[in-house]
Amino acid sequence: MKAFMQSFCRNKGGIMGLIVLALVTLLAITASWMFPDSPWDIINGPFMPPLSDGALLGTDTLGRDIATGIAYGSRVTLVLAAVSTAVSILLGITVGALAGFYGGRVDQAIVGFIELFQTIPSFFLAVVLVAILTPTMGTVIFAIAVVSWPPLARLVRAEFMSLKNREFVQAAMLSGQSNLRIILTQILPNSLSPVIVSGSLMIASSILLESALSFLGLGDPNAMTWGYIIGASRSVLRDAWWMSVFPGVAILVTVLSLNLIGEALNDALNPKLARRRTT
Repeated sequence: MKAFMQSFCRNKGGIMGLIVLALVTLLAITASWMFPDSPWDIINGPFMPPLSDGALLGTDTLGRDIATGIAYGSRVTLVLAAVSTAVSILLGITVGALAGFYGGRVDQAIVGFIELFQTIPSFFLAVVLVAILTPTMGTVIFAIAVVSWPPLARLVRAEFMSLKNREFVQAAMLSGQSNLRIILTQILPNSLSPVIVSGSLMIASSILLESALSFLGLGDPNAMTWGYIIGASRSVLRDAWWMSVFPGVAILVTVLSLNLIGEALNDALNPKLARRRTT
């Protein structure tokens, strides 16, 4: 653990990403304290530019505060991304572990099932799922999770296939341990490194996917999100640039910080790769 922390701290990009993500998380937690008004409240006239009276980042077409919307939107966006990623990881690990451990017909059936999902572009599948179902927080999480788990399942499957024939796994089998115990206590802990890295990148992808759905009007209509703010202002981009730029910057900075954290985790969990980059 100490070596991991030292390796992670040596990556300046990862530290910067962690600081930015911590600030965004802090903004989400303290949104109701910093901005006591509801993001749906009309606080001023419409199309007020940034630094106007009572509107730090300006107002939208209805006179709602952009800064308040971004603060509350960070809470919704982070929760949606975290929950959908958690569901994707759980599903991907379960399916990939079964395929990699048992192999044979079980592996063939699961790989065929994974390929069925991967033949459809993920974004279009998410759009179809949300359009068919009622656009709510639950359906958006479900749609993002459905399109995000197949790559992780393939990754876990490959890890399990490379580890299941190792000596410590064979020793556990000879000692009479059940398959479930071997999967959970022997193979899974040794295959978590790429899963952790992939999970951090999946959160970034989930934020982009949720923002795209909200931009198209397929998000929860009762939730203020960054994508919703951009989508509501796309028709007045030339006249009120701040309505799209500030939430767009919030998405860019958050996704970039998660990518930097993912790269730092990859270097910390793969010391050989880190040494190659420095040489």
